[in-house]
Amino acid sequence: MDFKLTEEHIMIRDAARDFAKNELLPGVIERDEKQEFPAEQVKKMGELGFLGMMASPEFGGGGMDTISYILAMEEISKIDASASVVMSVNNSLVCWGLDTYGNQEQKEKYLSKLTTGEKLGAFCLSEPEAGSDATSQRTTAIDKGDHYLLNGTKNWITNGNSADYYIVIAQTDREKKHKGINAFIVEKGVEGFEIGPKEQKMGIRGSDTHSLNFNDVKVPKENRIGEDGFGFKFAMKTLSGGRIGIAAQALGIASGAYELALDYSKQRKAFGTEICNHQAIAFKLADMYTSIEASRHLVMKAAWDKDQGNNYDLTGAMAKVYASKTAMDVSTEAVQVHGGNGYVKEYHVERLMRDAKITQIYEGTSEIQKIVISRAILKD
Repeated sequence: MDFKLTEEHIMIRDAARDFAKNELLPGVIERDEKQEFPAEQVKKMGELGFLGMMASPEFGGGGMDTISYILAMEEISKIDASASVVMSVNNSLVCWGLDTYGNQEQKEKYLSKLTTGEKLGAFCLSEPEAGSDATSQRTTAIDKGDHYLLNGTKNWITNGNSADYYIVIAQTDREKKHKGINAFIVEKGVEGFEIGPKEQKMGIRGSDTHSLNFNDVKVPKENRIGEDGFGFKFAMKTLSGGRIGIAAQALGIASGAYELALDYSKQRKAFGTEICNHQAIAFKLADMYTSIEASRHLVMKAAWDKDQGNNYDLTGAMAKVYASKTAMDVSTEAVQVHGGNGYVKEYHVERLMRDAKITQIYEGTSEIQKIVISRAILKD
């Protein structure tokens, strides 16, 4: 085992760290308060190559490994989880899915614009009655010969209003159940495609989350990804990789909260000394650091498995469930270390605590991850 990062990995991590501090930190509190999408910052992320890191260079991607991606995700997430979820969706769910399963025409038309940030992507799976149960798709795509007719509603879609291209999962043949599901590329602005109001969220308030409505939307046959009936497998394979990205986001939130708490504990004095010298605080910091390191190793292992071509369903699920719990635990303790100041926006930790919760919910709840884990270990 080699636990050392390569020079390239370190360079990518440092570039992401600098970008987060110089471009994302200024104004992050105001964007959170106003629920303002970080459009300018996302555009710069695209220009720097952070939106298509793992995609093929042939289509404008960085051709990087998953380790590089999670290192960048952690650094971005330390500062602004709203920006990092945009990065995660575009990289893990949209670009990777198209690069891996799309045909040459789809890659040339769509992927080459998504990797550079010229266009932004969204992944549309969840519905009012199909969140964790992804097989219960109510959105339908009826085969009309040269096109499909798309009808239905999608909920909680990241980049809902900011995206240009949407990968939509829909049921084509209900009798075939999950084998009758397909994935389609839908362009913003087509007739019958409506974007609902922005959700009022507890955390990641800078990302734009919307419901989407499809009313007799015509989708050309060439916009179906893969063979007929491949949609459910496409969604599950894509989400398995996406969970590694969200695990890295959770790791970043935890790391960011810990670093703020550590710095604060060395400055704040109580009873004649810095509070880090009190065992009650020192032990909190010890627990926080240990949980973060354990999470980092789980996330790295999942990323390594993906890069090696191993099955990463189990390691990805373990990384996400543990790192997301760590994000909640560490951010909550960071608020506690800050005392009354932790409840104040200017110290950042209250925002990180609010942002942490969603990592236990989206791209597969913690309960779903435990189903994946338990099935895998009971199969052996």
